[in-house]
Amino acid sequence: MDRRMKAAWGRWSLLVGLALLAGACSSTGSLSDSKADFTSIESNMRGHITRLASEEFGGRRPGTDGEALTLDYIEGELSRAGYVSGTNDPGNFWRSPVPLVRTMPVSSRIEFRVGRKRTVLPTAQAAAFTGGRRALIEGGEILFVGKQSASVSDEEVRGRIALMLSEPGQSPARRETLFGKGAAAIITVVDDQQSIDQVREFWENEQLGLVSEEQDQLAGFASAEAMEAALGAKKWQALLASAEAPDFAPTVLDATGTIEAVSERRQITSHNLIGRLPGTKPGSGAILLLAHWDHFGQCGDESLEDRLCNGAVDNASGVALMLELARRLASKGQHDRDIYVLATSAEEWGLLGTKAFAENPPLPLESVVAAFNFDTVALAGRGAPVGFVGEGKTPLDAVILDAITRSRREVGDRELADQFLQRQDGWILLQKGVPAVVLSSALGSREVVDPYLTTRYHRPSDDIDGIELGGAVDDLLLHESLIRRLASIARYP
Repeated sequence: MDRRMKAAWGRWSLLVGLALLAGACSSTGSLSDSKADFTSIESNMRGHITRLASEEFGGRRPGTDGEALTLDYIEGELSRAGYVSGTNDPGNFWRSPVPLVRTMPVSSRIEFRVGRKRTVLPTAQAAAFTGGRRALIEGGEILFVGKQSASVSDEEVRGRIALMLSEPGQSPARRETLFGKGAAAIITVVDDQQSIDQVREFWENEQLGLVSEEQDQLAGFASAEAMEAALGAKKWQALLASAEAPDFAPTVLDATGTIEAVSERRQITSHNLIGRLPGTKPGSGAILLLAHWDHFGQCGDESLEDRLCNGAVDNASGVALMLELARRLASKGQHDRDIYVLATSAEEWGLLGTKAFAENPPLPLESVVAAFNFDTVALAGRGAPVGFVGEGKTPLDAVILDAITRSRREVGDRELADQFLQRQDGWILLQKGVPAVVLSSALGSREVVDPYLTTRYHRPSDDIDGIELGGAVDDLLLHESLIRRLASIARYP
């Protein structure tokens, strides 16, 4: 947490009691959640999802006709609701450019040498990728860094190949950290052949990266079986055991590695879309709503008859909630604070649109009182617990927990919610000192989210059929009540 957020936390903690008292004196029943109102919200959201996840939009891949259709649709909905362009750029109304680099893997090789033994990992069990045209490290030292919990110094990893164990939800952020510490390359070891197949399916398709972050990073992946064959069963099992020890320390292996990856590349320009509902009290700050509009377009096995990833849940549903919430917030006029609505690009490739927004924001980031991210919301039924992603990370806890209690709902599985902290756009804002959270029934329990992740997530089966919006409507009403409070300087100074 930076000094600005710490200062804000202290200031807001003194005021939050007054804010909650003001909220208590207000009627929480003023927002009708009658059956008719609930049905209307659900119908509007379903209409947005049906349109955004339609065949016409082609899976909403950045840089395609689907992007143009998506942005036109979002702009039209916000404009009709009373929003204006929020880019603060006369040359780019509504759409803020996100310069991207497209890369397509061509070839790769991973090789280990232990003494006189040289092992080239089979292509079916290993692969390497780079955002540059070609990246190569020959005979590099290998540092086994175990799992996410292990402490690794810059000096230990700099210039070496970091060998790490895969952990769902944690690996991308850890790779970014290790590259930031100076790793020459990273090899992530996945559990089994199915896992390596999933890695290859994702990475061997066209990848996107920010032009501003262009680096010839070299990321490799290998199955545990391949690593055991390369290093020897005894040595590999010893490394796995050491990673579980509470006193684990990174280990330089008695082995060297050679990794090479070649890619084709070209530049494109995608866009974030930014709308703004002006407040009546200039200088009092802003509330930010965000959801990523992008998905993969064509995906899945080439043998499938239907390879279109419509992305109905991920994330047409998040955009739908954001649009309906934005409309309802504007329906009764302006608030004290500005309301910004941000539809981000290229989230699926590493939160890239939000990174671009944070690099060149249209408003001072320190003026954002609260940011709410909406992602993959159409999973739970009505009355489901609320997953609170970002709890304990911002000054917003008290007012959010009070709002959840007033909505007669419960906070869901906190351990589960924590696993999604670094996997969503709000993480980028949080790192910049912006109080950013996710409040979602979809992340309140494993019983809700796990079946989706294992059967529909990033697959052609993520379509409009069978989506559940009861919990998402609950979430919308919770956010509406909460944001009306936060947007008022009297109720939230």
